[in-house]
Amino acid sequence: MSMVPITVTRVTKSFGSVVALREVSLHIEPGELFFLLGPSGCGKTTLLRHLAGFYTPDSGQIFFGDREVTRTPPHLRNTAMMFQSYALWPHLSVEKNVAFGLEERKVDRDEIEDQVRAALELVKMGAYGSRKITQLSGGQQQRVALARALIVRPHILLLDEPLSNLDTKLRVEMREEIRTLVKEAGLTAVYVTHDQKEALSVADRFAVMDQGCLIQAGTPQQMYRDPRSVFVAGFMGETNFIHGEIIRETSRNHLWAVQTPSGLFWGRATDESWQPQPGDKVTLSIRPESWRLEIYPEYKNCVSGQFRRAIYLGESAQYELESPTAGMIRLSEANPHVLHPIDGRTCNAVVNDEDVVMLRSA
Repeated sequence: MSMVPITVTRVTKSFGSVVALREVSLHIEPGELFFLLGPSGCGKTTLLRHLAGFYTPDSGQIFFGDREVTRTPPHLRNTAMMFQSYALWPHLSVEKNVAFGLEERKVDRDEIEDQVRAALELVKMGAYGSRKITQLSGGQQQRVALARALIVRPHILLLDEPLSNLDTKLRVEMREEIRTLVKEAGLTAVYVTHDQKEALSVADRFAVMDQGCLIQAGTPQQMYRDPRSVFVAGFMGETNFIHGEIIRETSRNHLWAVQTPSGLFWGRATDESWQPQPGDKVTLSIRPESWRLEIYPEYKNCVSGQFRRAIYLGESAQYELESPTAGMIRLSEANPHVLHPIDGRTCNAVVNDEDVVMLRSA
């Protein structure tokens, strides 16, 4: 099966006075597992439904490879969609649910039986073909829905929060299986979720959306380490924001000196479209795991304060450090042997230059 790229060009969609998509442009590589991520109402599901053909844009174009599909009906797009609710028929057996798409296409009965058997084996449900949907657990229903989507051999698989109804342990297990199946089947897949960890651990690349706009797209590492806006930095996981003003460019490439209420910080700009200037108001983003504790304060990249809270989580410990200049700073420490005491002593949290991301203030 040849893998198909997806190109979205300046797609806009309004529902009455509400603008759901605002000139969204995006390119997804053939065979890529691409996630759409963002808060509720950001437009991610609306964009997915445009790819499926359920919505037609007010303006803009959608291409699957060289073929424009902007106004092509859903059944002519060679896509398959997995819904959050799975959309399985409870009165039909597992086999009948999986066979439905092939029966609609008038495929020969013997071939349907062979393909249904193979699809159920692929998702580890070969022994459940005769059962009713109501006899299955949530995870098993999810596998049946996936088998039904894959059996029609789509070029593009669309998934709308497919794991949101599962418990945490099963969700982790199933997201790895979905990635494996997508790669083995040679599909281009677009996956909607609001779960940052799901996107970070499974996606080849993903985009963060907000208020109908595509804010930033990149690999998981790029999106976490190199956010280009305060919104993306905050949405992609816990972070500390410190406000300041650019003083000058430093002697080290791409590092800028920023004066903050807590003193001097050196940070790096991640937005290639921005030309920082002395006097610019900026926001520094520093992840909790980037801090280290030192006995003595340092001349830059340092916040001093007192521990107010410590939480032991086994594989890590989380702390809140109250600083008179920076407010409450969150830190984390991997593999803690003991918790640092909350006894009023002053602690110094220090961070490396490359872990200080300098962003234009919102």
